[in-house]
Amino acid sequence: MAAEPQPKALTRKPLLLNKVEGSQEVVNMAAIVPKEDGVISVSEDRTVRVWLKRDSGQYWPSIYHAMPSPCSCMSFNPETRRLSIGLDNGTISEFILSEDYNKMTLVKSYQAHQSRVMMVLFVLEMEWVLSTGQDKHFTWHCSESGQRLGGYRTSAGACGLQFDVETRHVFVGDHSGQVTILKLEQESCSLVTTFKGHTGGVTALCWDPIQRVLFSGSSDHSIIMWDIGGRKGTAIELQGHNDKVQSLSYAHHTRQLISCGADGGIVVWNMDVERQETPEWLDSDSCQKCDQPFFWNFKQMWDSKKIGLRQHHCRKCGKAVCGKCSSKRSSIPLMGFEFEVRVCDSCHESITDEERAPTATFHDSKHNIVYVHFDATRGWLLTSGTDKVIKLWDMTPVVS
Repeated sequence: MAAEPQPKALTRKPLLLNKVEGSQEVVNMAAIVPKEDGVISVSEDRTVRVWLKRDSGQYWPSIYHAMPSPCSCMSFNPETRRLSIGLDNGTISEFILSEDYNKMTLVKSYQAHQSRVMMVLFVLEMEWVLSTGQDKHFTWHCSESGQRLGGYRTSAGACGLQFDVETRHVFVGDHSGQVTILKLEQESCSLVTTFKGHTGGVTALCWDPIQRVLFSGSSDHSIIMWDIGGRKGTAIELQGHNDKVQSLSYAHHTRQLISCGADGGIVVWNMDVERQETPEWLDSDSCQKCDQPFFWNFKQMWDSKKIGLRQHHCRKCGKAVCGKCSSKRSSIPLMGFEFEVRVCDSCHESITDEERAPTATFHDSKHNIVYVHFDATRGWLLTSGTDKVIKLWDMTPVVS
């Protein structure tokens, strides 16, 4: 389903704290340094930079390190100060940052993929480095020995990667729109299941290990919440972007999902409400309200001497209806539709003002966001964009 114009931003807005500028190309990923006024970034310009806030209030690089290939992704572990960087040439380089964040030392490199590394994830509990690549492979390595432990071929290049430490399940989202769940052992993996709900490629994944819920963002502008723990198989759809969703983050303490996309939108979703699944779209040769034939139903058109009509679907009940019987539009926030969508006339009459109350807040970041990182301890959100700028936001007015 195509996304439609999103509602106007509500009054509770993130506050822009600072801009970090200086990269020559797109900042593909960045992260807030915990307990420090600092940011780590990797860029298409082949640089790794650690930005620390100076007395002037501006961020300046304390580390500026050039890599042999464009930096596509990164994973930073604050406990060990271990920084894993995925490169365009398929290599993952691992560094240790000094305590004062003024020096980085190369530890080892992994020849993980044959082409661009799309996502990298360091798991301290297992001492594993997980990664996906454009070569359609998911791989994992031992971070102690550097040895490749195993791999799995995905149906397409994968952009989404999440891991559950407790069950050793890995979630891989790829460009075909599929999410693959694998169970990892020390040197083997087994396919658990696959989810397919998006009409476009999966661009981002976010895992909540407490509620056992997986969120997937897609180039089809939508987000799907997969309830893996409680109501297995339940899929809740969230529509609030005008362009592809490019990054997701989750605030566990408030049960709020933060989504950002190519439309520049920052959307904060309240996931502490009882949401409803969107219905399956029903098939019919005629309008399920007035029985007028659709344009492909030649027999009924001939018998009734009527011209066939175009088919639509009510987003609330899923029935196949004609334009006359679905002339109204309404938001249905509990179904994830924060903007107005097509509904049949009878469903429109049944939706109350309380049911139209928004369950998300919207803000325009004024840049095409490619990645977000949320620091729950301070309520700060980092966004990096195609405009080469990193922005730091105070989210406490919204995420609370």
